[in-house]
This record gives sequence, C-alpha cells and structure tokens, in this order.
Amino acid sequence: MRIALLRVGIDTGCGGIHGPLYSDGSFEYIPIPDVTGLSRLTYGDMIGRHGIPLADYFPLSMRDRARRTAVHCDPEFETFTYGDPTRNKAGLRRLKAGDLLVFYCGLEGYGFQSPPALYLIGILDVRAAGRATDFADEDLWELFSENFHVRHKRVLDQQRNDLVLVKGGSASRLLKKAYAISGNAIDSAGRPMKVLSHDMRKVFGNFGGRTSIQRSSPRWIDPRYVNRAYRFLERLD
Repeated sequence: MRIALLRVGIDTGCGGIHGPLYSDGSFEYIPIPDVTGLSRLTYGDMIGRHGIPLADYFPLSMRDRARRTAVHCDPEFETFTYGDPTRNKAGLRRLKAGDLLVFYCGLEGYGFQSPPALYLIGILDVRAAGRATDFADEDLWELFSENFHVRHKRVLDQQRNDLVLVKGGSASRLLKKAYAISGNAIDSAGRPMKVLSHDMRKVFGNFGGRTSIQRSSPRWIDPRYVNRAYRFLERLD
C-alpha cells in the first residue's frame, strides 16, 4: 500500500483567504478559483455544509467579487475524483487500488480565534489512477465524468497527455471534522513556513527530511510508517 498527502483548496496565495474552521472542529472545504472561464458554478452559487454560500466566508471587501467568481471544484467530493496535469503531481498516476490519497488544506478560525494552520480534510480510497491516456474513452467518462478536467472537453483535449486522474472508491470521504497536522518553522531565507508537526511525524514519518507541507507537491509516506498512518486515517470521520 502507498499513501500520499496533498495540499488542496483555497489559500491566501490562490483565492485570497483560508478556509473556515468552526469551533467544534467542523469546516468548509472551499475550492480554488477557476481561471479557465468554463465553470458555471460560483462561490455565490455554492452552499456549504453549514448552509452558507461560500462567498459569505470572504471578507466584505472581497465578497461581491467572490459571488461572481467561478470555482474549480477539484478534488470533488460527490463522486470522489481528483485530476491535475502539472508535472509535480505526475507521480500520483502510480497509485493503485487500495492506496490512499489524503487531502489537507489551510483553515482559520471562523467566529472564534484560531490562527491559520493545515488540516486533514478528505481521503480518496483509490479505486483507479493513471494518466487520461491510460483509460479507454468509455472508462474515462464512467469514472471521471464529474471531474473538472474531464467534464470540459476543451480542457481535456488540451491536457489529455499530461492529465493525471484519481478515482476514489466507497471508503472515500470528506471528513466531518478537520484534523490539524502542521507546526510552524522558519525557512532558510528566514520566512515562516508550515511543517508537519512533531506529533504527526510519529504517524506519517518525516518524508525523508522534507517536513515542509507549505506547498502542494505530494508527500509520500515512508513504507515503514504506512501501516501506522493507515490505522490513524481509518479512525478519522
């Protein structure tokens, strides 16, 4: 079994905010903006699990614009798919049935004080993975029809050769409660950064010394920690 951790969702560098974390540990997953102009869904259209349009989580100065801003829903947690054509995600094509792709994102206290941190928010229990070119057209549509990169023909035509897709099985889920995994550190240039917390290194290992989880490159669990990480993730609801 293999397990990969991957950062997703809106942040201050892509979208302008952190996602909202409630005092009971529940949260809203807010996707990144759509830059293609193809999505018809906006932050004003999307109603979160707490019954609030996602646009309402933006500061007042950004809210009107957010209501009109299209959303790139990927990963999507309705049929549980993820897709990405970029080089640093290419390794995800090697995931096999039974592996796990674990998502985390940046969240900040909403209605109470809790500084920005990184939290586990969802899990794909892998059913299938590969490049788009690895799938017959009928299988591609059957498995990934709700994925942004497949649903929009123009995007698929442009990205097909590089597009990596992951389909989750029946145990896939968007968590009900977020689970904090980050600690604070300083990089070589003296800038603050998020790293895997010491407690979480006991679960996931230290990724071969690459403990920074600030960015969105996948972090692969050392085989020596896979069973421990699996047992931990299995308990999350």
